[in-house]
Amino acid sequence: MQPRVPVEAFVGLGANLGEPEAQVRRAVAALGKLPRTRLLAASSLYRSAPVGVGKQPDFINAVAKIETTLSARELLEELLTAEARFGRERPSPGAPRTLDLDLLLYGDEVIAEPGLAVPHPRMHERAFVLMPLAEIAAETSIPRKGSVRTLLAACRGQQIQKVDAP
Repeated sequence: MQPRVPVEAFVGLGANLGEPEAQVRRAVAALGKLPRTRLLAASSLYRSAPVGVGKQPDFINAVAKIETTLSARELLEELLTAEARFGRERPSPGAPRTLDLDLLLYGDEVIAEPGLAVPHPRMHERAFVLMPLAEIAAETSIPRKGSVRTLLAACRGQQIQKVDAP
């Protein structure tokens, strides 16, 4: 088996339980310790209100850019394992969480498999993903959706506040 060529991928991070800022910072560091993966960049932290999930605490969000030789499926499994290590429970969809790690982009691939959708299906509609992504990779394009800058401009009405640098 030949070694995989490294792929640049983007991971969305979010938390709204416990100490969200600390959780997200620790999770960014943990991404660089995943097997066959290197952390390339991390955005500042951003505070945003929950979207479509009822009343719960605000989220702290960030985006990390990594380079990996893991397949998209292997990377997703590593992200789910990391969430569990950080105490993530899944009592119901949209429930508050200690950590959420979303595989946003995997190179320029479009993947639609059971349990794995890349690009992340709603990332192009969410300022809490697009703003931190634009901070570290403004020239990025989301396959079949458009440029991050253009998509972010369409989300201007969404409230998001920069907390600080990573």
